[in-house]
Amino acid sequence: MSSHAYTPGLKRKEAYLVRKTRRLPVPGEVLVKEGDTVSHDTVVARTSILGEPHVVKVAYALGVEPEQIMNHMLKKVGETVKENDPLALYKAFFGWINRVCLSPVTGTVEHISNVTGQVIVRELPIPVEVKAYIPGIVVNVLPKEGVVVQTSATFIQGIFGIGGETYGELMMVSRTPEDIVKPGQITSECEGKVLVGGALVINETLRKAVEVGAKGIVVGGIKDKDLIDFLGYDIGVAITGYEEANLTLIITEGFGKIPMQERTFKLLEKFEGKLTCINGATQIRAGVIRPEVIIPRNDIPFAQFPKRDEESGLGEGLRPRTLIRIIREPYFGAIGKVVSLPVATQQIATESLTRVLEVELEGGKRVIVPRANVEIIEE
Repeated sequence: MSSHAYTPGLKRKEAYLVRKTRRLPVPGEVLVKEGDTVSHDTVVARTSILGEPHVVKVAYALGVEPEQIMNHMLKKVGETVKENDPLALYKAFFGWINRVCLSPVTGTVEHISNVTGQVIVRELPIPVEVKAYIPGIVVNVLPKEGVVVQTSATFIQGIFGIGGETYGELMMVSRTPEDIVKPGQITSECEGKVLVGGALVINETLRKAVEVGAKGIVVGGIKDKDLIDFLGYDIGVAITGYEEANLTLIITEGFGKIPMQERTFKLLEKFEGKLTCINGATQIRAGVIRPEVIIPRNDIPFAQFPKRDEESGLGEGLRPRTLIRIIREPYFGAIGKVVSLPVATQQIATESLTRVLEVELEGGKRVIVPRANVEIIEE
């Protein structure tokens, strides 16, 4: 039996060829062509999504029989109507009785039924635009769907995040990886910036960052309670990225006060002041999605990179001296190097038999953990 095993990789690369597929939710129009240069905010594709239908009980509102509503309609099928505009009107006894049925939304009259006495008003189509997210070159066009954008970049994946895609100038607010980011460090100069902290960010700091208009924070750790207090609810870790937090947060190490890896901190520090694109979306289960920091690099030509599938997520496999992070308790977030990979399965605390590895943690302590409980840090 081979000693190698596939393990999800956590990338931390100073030079990396990033490819991002930018896809519409429904078919539409692609606005760029292969070979085009795009910036992070270039709209590469657009479409529209059908608005919600609203059923209006017109006959009931007017007090008439369903088959009579055509005599009282003020709008026809296909006509647009604004919210609170009259849809239908019933007059009787020389105007002594006036009953009006108003449209609940702005939209289009889609259907009038003289069987049910109801009218369907559909909200106006919702325009949807997809931006490039990263500056680079369009290397593939997906007809009516979207594009693939490629760029050279420094690329760092986090272990957990919240909030969606955003971008800003990179700004260090901590000077060492061990620092706690405090509210007083967040000033008006942080507006529009992607901030980098050290070991911990607290709820009050996150709120201050939102208040001054910062775009995001990249930091080593956060305590569960601070995250819950900031969001106002207990977040599930199955999938994130859709929170309405007005701030994207990327945790590079784990939960609690955990100093950011020195190499990660130095990498970010090196590119202070540069445009940085971040996304906090995280999916822990099948189809793993990692929060990410992308710092575009105009100084690295594409030709420098070997041809490979950059989005496959396949690492080289575990082997002695491989740098890994433990992703489950009791050593969650710990970094170490593989010492050995025993071939035989071993019984673990849950009493199940599984393949394990021996890890030497930073500081020299050696532990045995299931192989499924680690991920490779790709450098």
